[in-house]
Amino acid sequence: MNLPTWLQRMFTIDDSVLDSQFSLLTDSVRSTKAASPPKNDDSKMPNGSTGNGSTGNGSTRNGSTGNGSTRNGSTENSTIGNVSNGDGDTPSEGRQSGEKEIPVRPIPIHEYVLQSEVKGVSPESSESSPADSIPAGLVAVRQRLEQAFHLPQNKDIVLREFHLGSMGPQNGLIVFVDGMVDKMLINTHILQPLMLLAHFTHTDVHGRMETVLEALLPGNQVTETNRWPEVLPGILSGSTAVFIDGGKVALIVESKGWEHRSVGLSQTENVVKGPHDAFTESFRSNTGLVRAQLRSPDLVTEILTVGKLAGTDVAVMYIHGLTNTRLVDEVKRRIQLVDVDYLADVGTMEQFLEDNPRVWIPQTLSTERPDRVAHMLTEGHVAIFVGNSPYALTVPVVLWTLVHTPEDAYLRFPFGSFLRILRLFAMMVALLLPGLYVAITNFHPEMIPTDLLLAIAGNREQVPFAAIVEILMMEFAIELIREAGIRIPSIIGPTIGIVGALIIGQAAVQAGVVSPLLVIVVAITALASFSMPNYNLAFGIRIMRFVFLFVAAAFGFYGLTLLFMAMLAKLSVQKSFGVPLLAPVAPSMDTSEDVLLRGPAYVMNERPGFLQVQKAWRQRPYTRSWSSTTNESIKPKEAQGGNDGGQPTK
Repeated sequence: MNLPTWLQRMFTIDDSVLDSQFSLLTDSVRSTKAASPPKNDDSKMPNGSTGNGSTGNGSTRNGSTGNGSTRNGSTENSTIGNVSNGDGDTPSEGRQSGEKEIPVRPIPIHEYVLQSEVKGVSPESSESSPADSIPAGLVAVRQRLEQAFHLPQNKDIVLREFHLGSMGPQNGLIVFVDGMVDKMLINTHILQPLMLLAHFTHTDVHGRMETVLEALLPGNQVTETNRWPEVLPGILSGSTAVFIDGGKVALIVESKGWEHRSVGLSQTENVVKGPHDAFTESFRSNTGLVRAQLRSPDLVTEILTVGKLAGTDVAVMYIHGLTNTRLVDEVKRRIQLVDVDYLADVGTMEQFLEDNPRVWIPQTLSTERPDRVAHMLTEGHVAIFVGNSPYALTVPVVLWTLVHTPEDAYLRFPFGSFLRILRLFAMMVALLLPGLYVAITNFHPEMIPTDLLLAIAGNREQVPFAAIVEILMMEFAIELIREAGIRIPSIIGPTIGIVGALIIGQAAVQAGVVSPLLVIVVAITALASFSMPNYNLAFGIRIMRFVFLFVAAAFGFYGLTLLFMAMLAKLSVQKSFGVPLLAPVAPSMDTSEDVLLRGPAYVMNERPGFLQVQKAWRQRPYTRSWSSTTNESIKPKEAQGGNDGGQPTK
C-alpha cells in the first residue's frame, strides 16, 4: 500500500540531520565523556578541550576550518578544493603514482556560493571605486547628498551650510535627519563651536580638519571617515555628518535623540519576586539594561548591519573567555548571511537563524527581560538584539529552558521545582488531554470506571454529534475567544473573554450540542496552555494538539503512541545552534541541577555541559563555608578544595 508522502514523513526520522547541522562538538569531543574538573588551569574545561571552546581549533569535520564554519555548505569528504584549487588545477594533478585516485564529487551551485562566502571569496571585485571617496568641494558633496536622499522632494533631510568662525572664508555643511536627532545638541555642540569659537592657525585643510576634530567638537562620539558608503548609514542612524570645504573626509557626530518608550514593566514574563524592568524599542537602552545587570569588562557587544534597502543594527552579545568561540562565530556567520531588504523585528530574525523552521518547537529563546539575558550570558549563551525591537534572542536553547521562568531562580529550590513540575504536567495536558478523551470514548471505553462511564454515556445521550465534532467546535470557540481577547481594546478584553466563555459553554450544554464533561476537558486544556511561559512554545503546543486530536480520532491509543514516539524521535535529532534540543536528557550529559528540577543555588557549581564553554565551573563548591551541614551534603558530589581562580580541584 502506497502511503501519502506527508504521512510517510510524519513517521520517518532522518538522523542524517546530526551530520549536516552545525555542532559545537568536534569528533574527538563527541567520542569522549566529560571528565573531572580542571586542576590548576582555568583555560581548560573539565572535558579536556582547549580554552577556545573546541578541541583543536584548526581541525573539524572532513577538513573544514574551525573558525565557526560548518558542514552545511559542503558534502561528505568534499570541499571547495574538490572542484578547483584556485589555479585551475584539479586534485588529480600532483598526486603520487601510488596514491589511490579520489573521485571528484560535484556540488550544487548554492553550496559553492555558500562555501565561497564562508572562505571570504566574493565573485565581485573588492577594489574601491572613485565613487566611494568623499569629494573635496562642498558643491560636489551637496550634489551627492541631493541625489542620494532625493532632495528637494524629501523634507526629512536637513542640509545646513555655515561659515567656520569669523577669521576666514572657510565654509562648512552639516546633514541630519529631522526627527531622529537632538536639535539642541546640534546647536550647542556642533554649530555653536564651529560658527563662534573656530579660530584656525593652520593654513592647510588637513590641519583645519584636525583642529575641528580635536578642539571644536565636544561630542563624546566623533568618527572620521573618508569613504562615502559610511556617511549615509551614519546619517540615517541619527548622527550628524559634518563636511568642511576642501576636506576629503567627513565627521560623523553622535546626535541621536528620537522619541522612544521609557523602561517599563514586563508584559509577557511577569514575576512576583524579581526585577520588573523590561526591554524597550531603543537599541542602546536594551544593551545598556543588560550591562547594568552584568557589570563585566569581558561582556562584548559586536554590532552588525542587516538589510540592503534599509540597514538594521543587530547586536551580538557574549562573554569573552567564557562563551564557546565556535558558537559566537556561527551566530555571526548566520547573521551575515541573512540577505533581505529590511529586517523589521526579532521575530523575523528568529525565522532566518533557527536550524529547522519546519519544527514547531522554537529553537531560540525570545525574552523581554534583561535579567534573564544576563543570567543566560553567564551560562555561555549568546544574546542577539535586533534594531528597535523590545525583545532579545538567546541561543542556543533546549526544550527544558522554554518551560523555565525567571522567577525560578529567585525562589527557594523546593518552590521552583514544584512550579517546574506543574508546568511540565500542564504542557502534557495541553498537548494530549483532548486526544486522550476522544481515544477513550471512541476506542477504549473499558478503561473508564463503570460509574464514570455511565455518567458520560448519560450526558452524551442527547448530543447529536460525535466526540471529535464536539471537541473541535469547543476548541474552535476557545481559540476565537483567545484571539478576540488580544485584538479588542484592553479595557473590555478580559470581560469579553470571561463572559464569552461562560455564555458559550452554558448555552452549548443547555442546547444539547456538547456534553458537560467535554466543557470541563476543554477548559482544563485551555488553562494548561495558558500556563506555558514561552509564547512560541504555547503556539506550537496549540497546533500540535489538533494533530494529536485527529490521530486519536482515527487510530485511538495506538495512533497517539506512534505519533508521540515520532515527535520525541524528531526532537531528539533536532539541534539549536549545535546543541541537541533535548540535551542534557537526550543525550545524557553531566550538568548542574537546573534541568527538570531547580537545585539549590549553592550546589549549582557547573555551567551546562552541552554549551562546551571555556570555563565550566561558575563558582567554588563551598560557597556556604560557614555551614558544616551544607558542606557535608555536597562533599560526595563535588570536588574538594579550590584554587584562586574559582575552579574546583581534585
